[in-house]
Formats: sequence, structure tokens, C-alpha cells
Amino acid sequence: FIVFNLQWVLSPKYFNFPLPITLTMIHMGFSGFVAFLLIRVFKVVAPVKMTFEIYATCVVPISAFFASSLWFGNTAYLHISVAFIQMLKALMPVATFIMAVICGTDKPRCDVFSNMLLVSVGVVISSYGEIHFNIVGTVYQVTGIFAEALRLVLTQVLLQKKGLTLNPINSLYYIAPCSFVFLAFPWYVLEKPTMEVSQIQFNFWIFFSNALCALALNFSIFLVIGRTGAVTIRVAGVLKDWILIALSTVIFPESTITGLNIIGYAIALCGVVMYNYIKVKDVKASQPTADSLPDRINKEWKMEKKSSDKFNPDVGGESPRVGGEINDEEAPLITSRLSHIGRTQLGNHAA
Repeated sequence: FIVFNLQWVLSPKYFNFPLPITLTMIHMGFSGFVAFLLIRVFKVVAPVKMTFEIYATCVVPISAFFASSLWFGNTAYLHISVAFIQMLKALMPVATFIMAVICGTDKPRCDVFSNMLLVSVGVVISSYGEIHFNIVGTVYQVTGIFAEALRLVLTQVLLQKKGLTLNPINSLYYIAPCSFVFLAFPWYVLEKPTMEVSQIQFNFWIFFSNALCALALNFSIFLVIGRTGAVTIRVAGVLKDWILIALSTVIFPESTITGLNIIGYAIALCGVVMYNYIKVKDVKASQPTADSLPDRINKEWKMEKKSSDKFNPDVGGESPRVGGEINDEEAPLITSRLSHIGRTQLGNHAA
């Protein structure tokens, strides 16, 4: 996606469509249209119940920062190489941690701060070793990183606070059109005048395949997050960066990397790996250890047996009398199917 959609299409040396906001608006418009068809026309998934309050207080600010991150991040490809952009993206954990501390979702920690310092030093060394260093492109990319970090934190704060969960299609259905509207303002001021006076080539199949790649990327991001664990996502992200850096140097000759680039990025990568390890360890520590199925069967069978022993049925066939005070937690009104299976299995084993 990055090599084809951004570097090749936007670069004046190749397809020569140097309008990143227009390209991003095409992506958002196409993604929102496909999501509308899947929800409203083909009814593949049901729409989420969305009130005006939730839309105004959650979806709108998230869409605004999502549009900002795409705008600034894609514009950076006009000024700096793919390889250097991937090296700058090592700052993503730093930006996310800073925004999380500011928004109150995370607390300052010495171990995380030391990792952030290591990442920052590595990125500075890598930037110093960049041959085609461009301050404008670097500012665009760093601004896009912080906008994306703020979007991630706002998603956690706003949507989770409202108890709202969005699947990939619903996410595009609500966020993509709103992001399109936010992108329309800078497009009207910055790129619309340029399109009127310059000869910009437009190839339908190029932009259609471009939009398909963007749609597939958006879907895959949400699916990977939903179906894999934190370790897989973070390891895959590191491998993706290395592969993209190597691939960009092969496809685009101007994306040359120096030894200082590699040293700086390796230092930053060490900090990223250590940060990922800390976050994964925190997630595992916060999750309660689940009992195995035999343990649950055994516990529930004992619980039900303990509660049933407190009943003393009358021999004369009258209604059963309670022989003692019963705890509601120990005597459920409905016998569970799991308890019945557990008694049957334990009875057969004893026989």
C-alpha cells in the first residue's frame, strides 16, 4: 500500500499526482461508500445504535484527528523517502505515551520513560545520518504521528467510556465520511487552486486499484487487531518496518540509507521492542487467570452439591423444607448444563 499508493502515485518522478489530500479523500470516500453498501444495501452487518451525542462527542473528534494523521503523514511522502519515514515512525510509542499521560489514561513510569528516551535518541541519530534530510517533510511526518497517537488515545477514552465497540465495517461507515468532510477544508484551500491551473493526469483504473488497496488495508488493520494478540501485532509491526525499508531501497533508488541510518534505527528499535515487551507484560498481568474446563466443572459440581445438602426433603411427600439458611450465591435457582455434565462424567468415572 505505501509503496504503490503513496510513494509511486504521489512522486513527481513516477505517476506525478502530488496531491496527497485529494488522494486521501478518494480513499475515504470510496471506503465510506463500500461500507454504506455493505450495511444499508446488502445488510452484511447491522449498524451500531448511534445517538447524536455519541457521534458528536466521540466520532467527530476521532475522525478529525484521523483525517489530520492521514493528511500530514501522506504529505510527508512528497518531501522525504519511504525508508526515512519508516524510521521516523519509530516515534509512535513515544507520541502515544505522551498523549496517554496528558489525557490521563497512563501514568509516568521510569521504565517506560527510559525506553522513550532510547527511541528518541535513535531517531535523532538516524535523522542526522539521512542524506536527503528535509525539515518540512520531517515536520509533516512527526505531526502526523502525534495526530495518530492522539486519535488512538481518544478512541480508548471516548468509545470505551461510552461502551461502544465498532467492527471494521461500522468503523469505516461512521468515521470515513466524517474524515472526508474534515479533509475537504484543507483541500479547498491548498489543493483546489493547484488543480485548476496545473495539468494533473487522472487514470481511473490507477485510482480505483489505489482505493481498493486502501480499503483492504483498513479492513485488515481491524481484523488483525480483533483476531490476534498484542504480541503478534507488535512483532508484525517491527517486521513490516524492516521489510518496507529494504523494499523501498530496491524499488526507489532515491531511498538510499546510510550506516548512521541503520545504527540510529537499530537503537530506536531496541527501545520499541523493550516498550512492546513492557506493554504486553502489563496486559497479561491485568488479565485474570482463567480456570480450565475440568476445574470449572469440579468447582460448580461442588458448589451445587454443597447447596443441595442444605435441603432436607420430607418423607411424607410434602414440599421440601429448608434445613438451614441458604446463600444465594451457593444455591442457584436453575441447575446449569455444565454442572449436569460434570456430575455425569464424575459419576461414570467413579463407577
